Amino acid sequence: MKKIQVFLLLVFAGYASFAQNKIMVTAHRGDWRNAPENSLLGFTYAAKMGVDMVELDLKKTKDGELVIMHDATINRTTDGKGEPADYTLAELKTFHLKNGLGRVSNNPIPTLKEVMLALKGKPVKVNLDKSYPFYRETYALLKQTGTLEQAVFKAEVPFDSLKQKYPELIGKITYMPVVNLDKPGAKKTITDYLAHMKLYAVELTFSKDTSDILAHNEFIRQTGAKVWINSLWASLNGGHDDDLAVEENNKKDSWDWIIAHHATIIQTDRPQLLLRYLKQKHLHQ
Repeated sequence: MKKIQVFLLLVFAGYASFAQNKIMVTAHRGDWRNAPENSLLGFTYAAKMGVDMVELDLKKTKDGELVIMHDATINRTTDGKGEPADYTLAELKTFHLKNGLGRVSNNPIPTLKEVMLALKGKPVKVNLDKSYPFYRETYALLKQTGTLEQAVFKAEVPFDSLKQKYPELIGKITYMPVVNLDKPGAKKTITDYLAHMKLYAVELTFSKDTSDILAHNEFIRQTGAKVWINSLWASLNGGHDDDLAVEENNKKDSWDWIIAHHATIIQTDRPQLLLRYLKQKHLHQ
């Protein structure tokens, strides 16, 4: 009996260790290498690929509908011109998204509702970037579609600003503050949040990799919150980026560096390659 108990403890410890070591992968604007960025197709491709989260950006139309668009205008990513707020949803749907080569595709601009319903029930979360002006409308839509638990709200504001703007949503939404480590007071911003909210994660951005928080962020992780580090362009991660990992095949100073600094979520523009790499290191299922 004692041997069985010891065996079960070892098995449990192994599972616990794996759970602690698993790193989540977030696909930035979906699988935009194989479909237009911020397209419904790109998000479904990313989900099928096995990412843990997709990131998208919100804007509002003239008639108050929430749509997916990163830029202030639709000029770069569609065959139209102007701001999303210049058009009703019906008008905006007449435009089409461009693919990575700048060619016009058959993909329309999706609504947040369309994306959430397409991903509903799938093992993938949705990170709501550029959503801070629309939290109330977003919350109502997520409640309506039964997808609130799948969504992660985010903003680069201190806790006092969030509480002042959206006091009724504190504790009702899954939330992740974005904290720029280059700015003074970064640690206080994090500790203020940890003192008042149960956070899903903390997104750390930095153009210089000198912050002590990068090496010593156990005060975040010990609360159960995850540590999010981007492997996108160099200005967000001090140069430890996707291109270094892939184009120069330098994993040591890119993805391995991010892993060594305790990231439990990595947002990437190379989701398929990062997933493969993490699986090889037994850091992803």
